[in-house]
Amino acid sequence: MAGPSIILAITFVWLSPYSTSARWTFTGLILVFIWGGVAALRHRARFPLQTLANLVAAMREGDFSTRARTSGRDAMGELAAEINALAAHLRGQRLDSMEAAALLRAVMAEIDVAVFAFDPQQRLILINRAGEKVLGRASEHALSRSASELGLSECLEGESSRILSRAFPGGGDRWSVRRGAFRQGGFQNQLLVLTDLSRALREEERQAWRRLLRVLGHELNNSLAPIKSIAASLEDLIAREPKAKDWQDDLASGVSVISSRTAALTRFMEEYSKLAKLPAPHFQNVSLAPLIERLVNLERRVSIRVQPGPPITLNADPDQLEQLLINLLRNATDAVLEIRSGKTEAPSPEEVKLGWNVRSGTVEITVADQGSGLADTANLFVPFFTTKPGGTGIGLVLSRQIAEAHGGSLVLENRKERTGCIARLRLPLR
Repeated sequence: MAGPSIILAITFVWLSPYSTSARWTFTGLILVFIWGGVAALRHRARFPLQTLANLVAAMREGDFSTRARTSGRDAMGELAAEINALAAHLRGQRLDSMEAAALLRAVMAEIDVAVFAFDPQQRLILINRAGEKVLGRASEHALSRSASELGLSECLEGESSRILSRAFPGGGDRWSVRRGAFRQGGFQNQLLVLTDLSRALREEERQAWRRLLRVLGHELNNSLAPIKSIAASLEDLIAREPKAKDWQDDLASGVSVISSRTAALTRFMEEYSKLAKLPAPHFQNVSLAPLIERLVNLERRVSIRVQPGPPITLNADPDQLEQLLINLLRNATDAVLEIRSGKTEAPSPEEVKLGWNVRSGTVEITVADQGSGLADTANLFVPFFTTKPGGTGIGLVLSRQIAEAHGGSLVLENRKERTGCIARLRLPLR
């Protein structure tokens, strides 16, 4: 609309009866007014655009605190409001990112695990406080150095998760090595995590020695104390004058007690030796159903009900597997006989049940009894702990060792649907 109006005004001026000089004067005034209006409009449009450009430049530089003043509800005002909202959103995201980074730095500094990050050229780009301790040098002397210079090149090779025997300046000689990858700036970097196992292993070893010495000391004292007492009494008996008429009977009785306690101590040491020297399994193909049928026929004290599962061939040591199942069946039978001794009714045909099934790549063999259940589940697998008269306390420990040597597990728990105990032996299907 502005163009035709200007042409019409100039045409009207030149068609008027004024002189030529007047016409040029009016034409010049029209053009001056037009130029002034255009300049004013240009300035009015340029100022808010320049303001928005400055705001976007500040956001690009990371300054999200600047805001544009909005006035009116025209298109320019709506654009300024949207850019202000974007700046506020980006500022909130940057604050969240800074807080998360601060938390990560605090965690990295406090954890007792050495963390290293290497760029594609295997140069160190990140290290935490534990890593500085392992290398025996501060971060400013470690960053940008190659893995070979730091003595970590071996950790960046081989399997991504393994146990490494290696001494570092900061101590420790046995480490858990875990390695992963992450991308930064379009390049693939490596993350290395080292966990010192030496301290934990030494503490476990000390605990194991304490438990062993406590058990051995208990058993030795139980046998040696009466032997010492009876030996002293027999020494007095022999030295006494005149001797009593029945001194020979007392002597024989004391020697018999010493002999029985010595035999018990010998059996204890033999059982301990058996527990400590379990050989590695010799794997071969073992058909499960015939093996279980043979073992069930060996136990004649109670009737054992077999609930057969699918035909299965295991890769196992048949002798050790038989010993494991014999222990479980004997425990179940002993539990049934113990509770049966107080009953007058006829025994149940399902006092002991044995079955197996396949679940998630493993075979689960269960032995369930109708005994009194487990009173102390915490000490089930403590060596030499037993609640049975004359028991050695190594049957379940030996059974679990056999299961774990086969890559499986053994769990005992009380039955939920009735009284009694159920043993669950899980072995992998190879």
